[in-house]
Amino acid sequence: MRDFGAGFGYLLQGQKWVGRHGRWLGFGLLPGLVTLVLYVGALIGLGYGADGLAAWATPFADDWTSPWQGLVRGFLTALVFVFGLFLAVITFTAVTLLVGQPFYESLSEQVDRTEGGDVPESGLPLWRELWISARDSVRILLRVALYGVLLFAAGFIPVLGQTVVPVLGFCVSGFFLAHELTSVALQRRNVEQKERLRMLRGRRMLTLGFGVPLTLSFLVPFLAVFLMPGAVAGATLMARELTGEAARDDEGDAVPAPGNPSTAGGKETQHLRR
Repeated sequence: MRDFGAGFGYLLQGQKWVGRHGRWLGFGLLPGLVTLVLYVGALIGLGYGADGLAAWATPFADDWTSPWQGLVRGFLTALVFVFGLFLAVITFTAVTLLVGQPFYESLSEQVDRTEGGDVPESGLPLWRELWISARDSVRILLRVALYGVLLFAAGFIPVLGQTVVPVLGFCVSGFFLAHELTSVALQRRNVEQKERLRMLRGRRMLTLGFGVPLTLSFLVPFLAVFLMPGAVAGATLMARELTGEAARDDEGDAVPAPGNPSTAGGKETQHLRR
């Protein structure tokens, strides 16, 4: 649980960082506002269409008497909307990061700069970075969609579907949300997606401690937009620990790690793209 608390600590540190650097807070809000407008429209459309989708998916219930028809279709409608909300929480970050790639790249670099040491750069042109970011996001979203379908199906299991499955859903959302956010800093360090996933799985509780509270906060309307700049800052700080650029002292606080900032435990963590 200590790692979970450390992950949550990075989330708080990121919010404090943008609070101390107000210019970067305003700078980082723009992509989130644009994406929020798009997602609100999509969720409103889903809300209006979920009833019709539930009726289309359950033709066998057309002749059922009340209240069974309403209960079955009402439950399915709720599941459809929850599934849509689950995908919205996950994809919101990916789409916002893609829209705001230059904004968040600059913010992440500034965090590295204020923490001292070298400021890693990918050395790639902007179009190439956007392509890599979009490609990796699609791969992650396909994974998320697969988990989403499995969790959606598991939602029909009595008791477990209403207790364990939602918890697993938040954990899956939190893990991949943390992955998307740390990708801003790790991509600048030329760390491949496969290696990023390996690093995060190796520190699963740290990752969940950062991602799960953020996922829960994203359920509050408009809060995601205001938390995104600080989330990118906090993810950059966490990425510094994952790559060995910052160690943790006995009190759990991040401290600079000696030696080459691109290595941890003598093992190289930068992987150049082919």
